[in-house]
Amino acid sequence: MKKYLFSALVASLLSTTLYAQTTASASGKITYEGMRQIDRSQMRMNINGQEVRPGSPGAPDAPEGAPEVISFTQKLVFSGTMAKEERDRPQGMMFRRQADGAAGGDGQRPQRTGPRMSPPFEQETFLDLANRKRIDLLTVKKDSVTKETYRSEKPMPAATDWVASDKTKKIAGYVCHKATATHRKLPYTIWYTTDLPFTYSPVADLTPPQGVVLLIESDNESYKATGISMEAVAASAVQPPADAKTVTSEEMEQLRRKGMADFRQKMMQNGGFQGRN
Repeated sequence: MKKYLFSALVASLLSTTLYAQTTASASGKITYEGMRQIDRSQMRMNINGQEVRPGSPGAPDAPEGAPEVISFTQKLVFSGTMAKEERDRPQGMMFRRQADGAAGGDGQRPQRTGPRMSPPFEQETFLDLANRKRIDLLTVKKDSVTKETYRSEKPMPAATDWVASDKTKKIAGYVCHKATATHRKLPYTIWYTTDLPFTYSPVADLTPPQGVVLLIESDNESYKATGISMEAVAASAVQPPADAKTVTSEEMEQLRRKGMADFRQKMMQNGGFQGRN
């Protein structure tokens, strides 16, 4: 019995060491194509300086041309035990209405006007793959020159009702296993591979116990890996800046909310419309 336990312990240690060595030497990129339905309850329209929800009492519907679905690209760049998410998401469109609703040349359609406005902060996400931590960065623009960067850490979340199945299929050249889980009260179908030496999901709350998610689908959003390239990535490219000020997740959320409040105020002053999703 003791000999069996000793052998099992040695096998476990060897497996852990091999996994750590493989993770430490792996680098490359995973590219996901994503789609998401616009949540119109989060849209805001500015009418003569007043912010209202499209379709609310006394307010017009969302302007013609406002998208029903947005598509975007998300990448995971990894090197050794660290990684970084890179997102290419479209900016919200801005529209302006006069009191009679006649902003366009035909007197009926709202017209997109003025330059796009960017939020007064930048958000980035790094991942400590070895310790399964997410590192969120928030860079706040104080003015045209001064910036301040904040950092908060939290454990990589895991799906609470993960149900695996024995079904498999290939995605981007990797054998994937099927699972289901619930996120924000909606059912999701997840396909993940255990052939990559770390654990990750493009939807943080749907991270598997082990493996990399290559496809996620629900009624209102999807992520699909369209390419996986194992290539050299500089370690510095996936390391968060060392001079970022450490704050709690709650403090970072307060900073983000303040930044969004300032942004909405500028939007109102410029008579803008934006979909926030």
